[in-house]
Amino acid sequence: GSGALPARSGGEGNRPAPARGRRRGGKGKDGKEAGGGAGRPGQSYEELQTQRVMANVRERQRTQSLNEAFAALRKIIPTLPSDKLSKIQTLKLAARYIDFLYQVLQSDELDSKMASCSYVAHERLSYAFSVWRMEGAWSMSASH
Repeated sequence: GSGALPARSGGEGNRPAPARGRRRGGKGKDGKEAGGGAGRPGQSYEELQTQRVMANVRERQRTQSLNEAFAALRKIIPTLPSDKLSKIQTLKLAARYIDFLYQVLQSDELDSKMASCSYVAHERLSYAFSVWRMEGAWSMSASH
């Protein structure tokens, strides 16, 4: 009687193991791609080529989606006309801008009349952020 329980529970515990083994055989995150490793017998050269082409298409789409997201982020962050920001610069500047906006909200710098005029408020914030950024750049260059 009691010998049957561990066997049953052990059988359930072993079910996920083959799935993990299949995942290990492939390149990574995608379960479909991982299931068809290059070493699978009976897989033709054409099938491997098709898989590679599909993986390349997915990677191009992922890269394009990421680039579009960075472009949208660059439009939101006030920048100087001379700025041509890399992805890491964009992320760092976005973090600084979020911190700056948080500080503005905390200090109640904008009165209610300015806040109601979104264009003027945005222009003021852009200017203030540019000034704040320059002060940060000067202090950072002076410390190096």
